[in-house]
Amino acid sequence: MTEAMVRKKPGMVSVRDMPLLQDGPPPGGFAPVRYARRIPNSGPSATFMFLTAFGAFAWGMYQVGKGNEIRRAYKEEKLAARSAIVPILQAEEDERFVKEWNKYLDDEARIMKDVPGWKVGENVYNSGKWMPPATGELRPDVW
Repeated sequence: MTEAMVRKKPGMVSVRDMPLLQDGPPPGGFAPVRYARRIPNSGPSATFMFLTAFGAFAWGMYQVGKGNEIRRAYKEEKLAARSAIVPILQAEEDERFVKEWNKYLDDEARIMKDVPGWKVGENVYNSGKWMPPATGELRPDVW
């Protein structure tokens, strides 16, 4: 598209022949420029959001407290059950220990029969205290 068609002046040969055309406001002026912040009041208020968050937190803490009570009750039940069977387990362990101790004394008597002055089952230490072995077997090297 040529300038002659845009300016509607047929026969122009130079730019100097072009009439001056200055831009200006449209009739009635420009629309006002919005420069102030106008944020619409849509959505929940800050108070509502705070109360909702506080309510959710309070409900969560309530649930944690209920869970702690249930966990504490399970723990107490487990402890009561364990303390109820301790005497039975101790009796079984004592019975096992007596059997093992008798085997140990029999083996000691068999092994040390040729040693003069050896007393079977006598403590070789002079502490005066007797302590049962902490392991399950009395003499694992003998078996």
